[in-house]
Amino acid sequence: MAGQGNDRARTRTPKGARRQSPEVYRRRRIAVGVLMALILIVLGGGVWAAVAAVSSSAGGPGPAQSSDAAAAPSASATDSAAASQPASSSAAPSASAGQSSAAPSPSATPACDPHLISVSAATDKASYAPADKPVFTLKVTNGNTVPCAVNVGTTQMEFLVVSGADRIFSSKDCQADAQDLIKTIPAGGSETANFPWQRVRSTEGCKAVTGEPKPGIYVLTASLGPVTSSKAVFELK
Repeated sequence: MAGQGNDRARTRTPKGARRQSPEVYRRRRIAVGVLMALILIVLGGGVWAAVAAVSSSAGGPGPAQSSDAAAAPSASATDSAAASQPASSSAAPSASAGQSSAAPSPSATPACDPHLISVSAATDKASYAPADKPVFTLKVTNGNTVPCAVNVGTTQMEFLVVSGADRIFSSKDCQADAQDLIKTIPAGGSETANFPWQRVRSTEGCKAVTGEPKPGIYVLTASLGPVTSSKAVFELK
């Protein structure tokens, strides 16, 4: 009982002081809490401002710009870096490949044009006495700018003699053992073949013919394959 009396004596409000209601104490606690929050806000704003000031003085971006700056470098920095770098090695092969494909290929060797192979006919005389035997000449000339291989064999060659509409003689009529003969004729060069004519007549299939060519004017043409010469005129007496 004595202890309880002492406790009451300690908690008793001092004489002359007015005891505050619980509502007042609650309001005071709210006011203190609000004041502490304001103090923290002021302190936080000061720290953020100090950080921004230090970043600006160092030349770096502020906090709001740091993420964007790290993600995308400035255009000037990119351009200067690209200018200082040598051309990539992967671009070089494509450029060289383009050059090699654009380079002209060596020109192909010109082919021989068969239309530039010409044939001419000639006789060793313009007029023959009754005892003379004419000699016919076939000349093949390569008019190409390159050498050409030409078949000048007897399988391709013909000497033909006519008198008006009368077919007098052909070297193919009684030809035996005809052979091919390939010769390379140089550009602008020629080959010749001579055929002595016995002043006889002939027919296709080498059939027997009576009579001999009479004195008169005759025409000789020479052929090599599909190419035929112009006419060579001579006289038999």
